[in-house]
Amino acid sequence: MHTPVTIIGAGLGGLTFARVLHVHGIPATVYEAEPSPMARMQGGMLDIHDYNGQLAVEAAGLMDEFRGLVLEGRQAMRVLDRHGTVLAEQADDGTGGRPEVQRADLRRMLLDALPDGTVHWGHKVTGARAVGDGRHELSFAGGGTVVTSLLVGADGAWSRIRPLLTGATPEYTGEAFVEIYLYDADTRHPAAAKAVGGGSLMAPSVDKGIHAHRESGDTLHTYVSLTRPLEWFDAIDFTDAAAAAARVAAEFDGWAPELTALITDGDTAPILRPHFSLPIGHRWDRAPGVTLVGDAAHLMPANGEGANLAMLDGAELGLALAAYPGAAETALAEYEEAMFPRSAKVGAEGKRFDEFLAGAGEDDVPRILVDAFREFTGAVRES
Repeated sequence: MHTPVTIIGAGLGGLTFARVLHVHGIPATVYEAEPSPMARMQGGMLDIHDYNGQLAVEAAGLMDEFRGLVLEGRQAMRVLDRHGTVLAEQADDGTGGRPEVQRADLRRMLLDALPDGTVHWGHKVTGARAVGDGRHELSFAGGGTVVTSLLVGADGAWSRIRPLLTGATPEYTGEAFVEIYLYDADTRHPAAAKAVGGGSLMAPSVDKGIHAHRESGDTLHTYVSLTRPLEWFDAIDFTDAAAAAARVAAEFDGWAPELTALITDGDTAPILRPHFSLPIGHRWDRAPGVTLVGDAAHLMPANGEGANLAMLDGAELGLALAAYPGAAETALAEYEEAMFPRSAKVGAEGKRFDEFLAGAGEDDVPRILVDAFREFTGAVRES
């Protein structure tokens, strides 16, 4: 008999895991703190890579559904300097290995592929403890407990399950994003829309940058990156949208107006997203009956790999459990031994790039980024 599985968190990692289990006839229950699938915005677009995220989609048996979500043309990319000059760009000819989809659509695809009742909404875990023989007891806000023989934490940065395995805690990386949306961009924000083009825009500099993506429905999604102490952000009143946008935009004084318009002309209040990270390469000793996937396991600075890694974690864990029916500990050990070095490698690569940028001048950073993309893709055309 297959081991009953309890998953905490209905994000992409947890849902991919649940779906792969379902494909192999293994029942699972997902507990999610949010009251419903529509309780909050699910973020912007994700590029799902052919070397990790798409492998997970394939394991979940959902490639046809996934292809139906892809936004054509969004793999186009351009790098600009602070003056608005396009330094390099890459067209989307439909052959790239990183198609773009909306995160909310991807999550809905996974939810729709699970049996009704798999996800128990409005169940926020407040505590978890071992009760012997590899079993764990979960406590929920508002009362109620559950005992499970196989527990998987897919509950993100501030995981309630992680302390069962490790004392590692997330620390602020020194960087935060400020997110802003511009709607009906081609008609209402034409200069910004022209700068972004059909896909994504990157205008990086020292300790800051303006990045934007063209999403579905003629929407631009701006990500302003700022390397500042948390106290710097605390001094900004983000409840005053206009004042907050003006304060953030002031950090880009002298930049091209079509770039700063991505901040000042927003149709939504700026949203602060501080970045936290676990120690790169950290791991834990095998503990019976419990493991982690995604950010709960290996939270790292923003590098475009987080969602992809979470989905691959979920898929590989599901495949391991299917391969070892009745031997869950063998499956968990095999999964972790592959997951630890995989996530450590991604984290180390991101850290090396940051170190490479250290000491670069304001006008050097965009050129360094162009060189890095050329080496990675071989398809970036300099202007």
